[in-house]
Amino acid sequence: MSAFYSPDQQHLQDQHDTRKLADRLGQMIVEPQINPQHQGFIESRNFFFLTTIDHRGYPTCSYKGGNPGFVRVLDPQTLAFPSYDGNGMFLSMGNILGNPKVGLLFIDFEHPHRIRIHGDASISANDPLLVDYPEADMIVRISISEVFINCPRYIHRMTPTQASKYVPQADATTPLPPWKRIDAIQDVLPTAEQDIAEKMGGVISFEDYAAMLMAGEM
Repeated sequence: MSAFYSPDQQHLQDQHDTRKLADRLGQMIVEPQINPQHQGFIESRNFFFLTTIDHRGYPTCSYKGGNPGFVRVLDPQTLAFPSYDGNGMFLSMGNILGNPKVGLLFIDFEHPHRIRIHGDASISANDPLLVDYPEADMIVRISISEVFINCPRYIHRMTPTQASKYVPQADATTPLPPWKRIDAIQDVLPTAEQDIAEKMGGVISFEDYAAMLMAGEM
């Protein structure tokens, strides 16, 4: 497993007498593609964590949510998922343009389990899958290089109480985001969104928004 582990990781393994264990685990759990068991788990998730690398070398970890099945296994070595409207910073998507290396972490908190995926990503605003994702602006495709499970013993058991009302649905109007009412950003909103505050009852201060956020009114 010399290609999977770095010299620094192996140094720590040697210090703690886990080199042989790490090598054996790598042989057992690291796979080059998605197997049927992985596929069922991945496509049952309604969220995952995405790590991209920015222009400074910093990893950027983002939460990505959608309807169950919004991440698709197109074939054993390809995943796809939509990019929905965010805050306009395009951190993840922009990072992918500069460095395609990504990491994905899928977790089940109800029945502790997790899968990690490494691969190379690409984005497209003309992907044919866009028709299947209302309001998505791009599709991300991941060419998979490594898939591996992790021990779930430190995953806290939690039960979801409510799906996000902001996930676009084909048969419903998506609520407008309250943060776009903040007074300090009104002059820099995209042209198509400059009437959002008016539609939602007027502008609010950043402090008002923070209070709503802390009160769970989003």
